[in-house]
Order: sequence, then C-alpha cells, then structure tokens
Amino acid sequence: MIIDTLNTLRTLLFQPRIGNFAAFIACTGMMGFALFAQHVLHLEPCPLCIFQRVALITLGGVFLLAAIHPAGRIGRRIYAVMLAAPALAGVGVAGRHVWLQNLPKDQVPACGPGLDFMVDTFPMLEVLDMVLSGSGECAEVVWRFLGLSMPTWTLVCFLALGGWGVWLNWTNRQPT
Repeated sequence: MIIDTLNTLRTLLFQPRIGNFAAFIACTGMMGFALFAQHVLHLEPCPLCIFQRVALITLGGVFLLAAIHPAGRIGRRIYAVMLAAPALAGVGVAGRHVWLQNLPKDQVPACGPGLDFMVDTFPMLEVLDMVLSGSGECAEVVWRFLGLSMPTWTLVCFLALGGWGVWLNWTNRQPT
C-alpha cells in the first residue's frame, strides 16, 4: 500500500507540468518563509537577501509558466534554460552571501547605505556592484537552522530547484 502510493507520487512528480508546479509551490513556500522571517521574526533583509528574493520570485514565475504551458520537447528544453538562469543567479548571490558570512571579523566590509538609498542615488550597474561587494550587515548571521544560516539554506535550495527544473524539463520523457 505505502509502496504503491510512493510509486504513484513519483510517477506524478516526474511529469513535467506537475513537477514544475510542485517546484513553484516550493518557491512560494520559501518566499512565504522569507516574509514570515521579516514581518514576524523581525529579521530585516540585507541587500543580498533582497537580490536572492528577486531570483527566487523569478525562478518561481518560470516554474509556474512551465506548469501552465503544455510545452512539447523543444518548449520544455527552452524552459530548462529559462529555469537555469535565475537558479544560477540565485546560486551566485547566495554563494557570495555565504562567503561574506564566513569571513574573519577583521575582513568584513564596512556597512554601506541601504538599498533604497542606493537605488535612488546611483546608476543600476553601480548599485549591483556595491550590493555584490557586500557590507557588514550582509556578513551578520542572525538566524540558523540545523547549524546553517538562511543564505546557506537558500543556496542549497537554488541548487536543488535549479537542478530539478533543468533535469525535469530537459529529459526526453513524453508527458502523460
């Protein structure tokens, strides 16, 4: 009974549209937790956290589009590439964030201005450069689960969701 249920669940999740929708739900849950952490736990997001959220929302949007659209083999491969882009961007930003959090205290950059001020004051490329350089607030670890910080969990999730999306949509299986 349990094995039959697990086999049925596996069969369903490996169908591209259902698997993409499940990944969209995972992205929605991650964003929901980020908003819970901000508004209930009062953990203000740093600029790198904001860029991770943008990548996550983009990834979730592409997963939803792939779930809604009954694409053929070529269309699914296009979705695989479209999913890889925000996933890799998220991996890059989260990886940078984890790196900053693991710097020795004497090597942590000084805190910079807030993201709102930077966006209002500087050109976008300069804002991106300043944000990705990181600041002292980005290096601070204020939350852990099972010994890992939130950016580390985000990095793991971007790797898992990006890998899942590319694998699910790139393979030659025909949707049933």
